[in-house]
Amino acid sequence: MRLHVGCAMWTHRSWQGRFLPHPLPTHERLRAYAGWCTAVEGNTTFYATPVRDTVQSWARQTGPEFRFVPKLPRAVTHDRRLTGADEELRAFLHAIEPLGPRAHALWVQVPGSFGPTDVPALARFLRGLPTAHRYAVEVRHPAFFTDPREARTLEEALAAVGAEWIPFDTTAFFRTPPTSDAEREAWTRKPRTPLRTRALTDRPIVRYLGRDDPARTVEGWQRWLDVVTDWLREGRSPTFFVHTPDNADAPELARRFHDAVRARLPQLAPLPEPEPVGPSTLF
Repeated sequence: MRLHVGCAMWTHRSWQGRFLPHPLPTHERLRAYAGWCTAVEGNTTFYATPVRDTVQSWARQTGPEFRFVPKLPRAVTHDRRLTGADEELRAFLHAIEPLGPRAHALWVQVPGSFGPTDVPALARFLRGLPTAHRYAVEVRHPAFFTDPREARTLEEALAAVGAEWIPFDTTAFFRTPPTSDAEREAWTRKPRTPLRTRALTDRPIVRYLGRDDPARTVEGWQRWLDVVTDWLREGRSPTFFVHTPDNADAPELARRFHDAVRARLPQLAPLPEPEPVGPSTLF
């Protein structure tokens, strides 16, 4: 029984001196983050495929139980829309190979315009991927959330290859108007999709967006406490990523979510203990 929790990134300016020691070299920040969380989203790989040496550094900084969910490059999912991107895909798979089992699932995030008529292309793409990895797909087209028939069609395509459907839950965020600059920016950028809590595999992945006020973030994830606890009781091993518009408290919030689930399931393995973070000094 294992619950992985994490954030959208492993370093953030506001975390320095709070969650991560400061000063701390860039190449050591992932190691420090891994003392707080047991997983991280791989958003950076969407914008540029990292060199293999960089990925080897990621592996060296994390233990064998740490999990990455690297996102496929934009050239594959958005520019080529999963068709004719063999070269870009090969380069990506080669680059992330050093992660080994730390690569929890490869994240296929398709654009919001990728709708029901594109499911056959998605199914062909997934069938052609190496079976050495697990895959998880994030869709944003409204029809997949509002039309049960289209949702079933997508689920069948994913189930055929053992792929998961990643929900990005923004319902708590959009419940009331924004109150900060970061929230106002997120208000214009984040997708508005209905809540989805159905898991297709034994390793469901959730992306949850709260608010900059930690109390409101905790209030908004109460439904997920029930869902994740039930998944664990069913023998699944979920991964839960906590986002807020400013992400200032994200590592602590991820741990709070894990603690809340563990209060219900004491047999759940505890998180690692973060390394001490001393006060900043001038000398």
